[in-house]
Amino acid sequence: MLRLYFFISLMCLVKSDPDETCPSFTRLSFHSAVVGTGLNVKLMLYTRKNQTCAQVINSTVFGNLNMTKKTTFIVHGFRPTGSPPVWMEDLVQGLLDVEDMNVVIVDWNRGATTVIYNHASSKTRKVANVLKEFIDQMLVKGASLDNIYIIGVSLGAHIAGFVGKMYNGQLGRITALGYREPLGNIDFYPNGGLDQPGCPKTILGGLKYFKCDHQRSVYLYLSSLRENCSITAYPCDSYRDYRNGKCVNCGIPQKESCPLLGYYADNWKEYLKQRNPPMTKAFFDTAEEKPYCIYHYFVDIITWNKNIRRGSITIKLKDKAGNITESKINHEPAIFQKYHQVSLLARFNQDLDKVSTISLVFSTGSVIGPKYKLRVLRMKLRSLAHPERPQLCRYDLVLMENIENVFQPILCPKLQM
Repeated sequence: MLRLYFFISLMCLVKSDPDETCPSFTRLSFHSAVVGTGLNVKLMLYTRKNQTCAQVINSTVFGNLNMTKKTTFIVHGFRPTGSPPVWMEDLVQGLLDVEDMNVVIVDWNRGATTVIYNHASSKTRKVANVLKEFIDQMLVKGASLDNIYIIGVSLGAHIAGFVGKMYNGQLGRITALGYREPLGNIDFYPNGGLDQPGCPKTILGGLKYFKCDHQRSVYLYLSSLRENCSITAYPCDSYRDYRNGKCVNCGIPQKESCPLLGYYADNWKEYLKQRNPPMTKAFFDTAEEKPYCIYHYFVDIITWNKNIRRGSITIKLKDKAGNITESKINHEPAIFQKYHQVSLLARFNQDLDKVSTISLVFSTGSVIGPKYKLRVLRMKLRSLAHPERPQLCRYDLVLMENIENVFQPILCPKLQM
């Protein structure tokens, strides 16, 4: 079965220029994009033996490629300006840092460089044929399909899919970066899969407006290769259910682990085997900037207002060092009823180990009209990422609408749920 994981020999292979000491990705100009380019495919191998200097390989010359190790192919997509992908070098180095493997860049810039998208997309099956021919020769030399991994970006994801189909779904793994509809065993949807935080919202953002959201998938994958940022995703039927805290059971001890975005998503495949069909959607939120990690907490609130109150909560945390992080839980109004606990999923850009003060703001969102009070019988803060941490409580608060209430929390009783 084809394993797809989702913050998809009509040409000759280009040989290395003998005068080029370290072969590099094909660099073309916008003029080339206007006049169009014929297809040539160049395969460039990086290993820990030649981590910074590529070897050009083909189906008869394999260089340092070790057939017993994992081989990861990186396939780029549409290149309307002819420039190399700015993320390519970081991705190569990140992969080699986390595992001793073969990393092969599939450089089809001569073919992908055009201002007409359909001209580039028409060449994708031919690129897939080149990869099929190369992998066939790898298999003859003793390689295993289980050790073949393809990372495809944009049109490169389609190429990866075509190769996977040629092998009847027997490739070890495919990661497709850049497609919205569910295709894989697990499909990741950062921030719901639409607009990404930190990206321009209007065309006034220039070229970044057209590529920022789409390109974010690559940078989120890159973040998974860094030790300081492991992005947790939550299997869920919808983004709304995730935002409402209905899909975080995988983060609770004694439950199945939550899938991690990116390179280590493969660790979740044992849980996928238990699903029928073995497919799932996973949602998560990200910060606006690198490394994009978000830290999840539950804010449990029990109120004792006589009447129902509807509104949003903004919570701010501060530690003794003066670090501050804030979460606005305002995606939809929360409904507070007397003596009923409301559990709100808060997302923070920083993970403060020891919180010294908490502030809460209640708002109905009304610009005109009376101001309301929210009478809080108990507030509790608990970390999802670190459930072993002590839970923090505060009792008997009155929140005046749009007025910040700052207080020092106390440890919750251990038996309290």
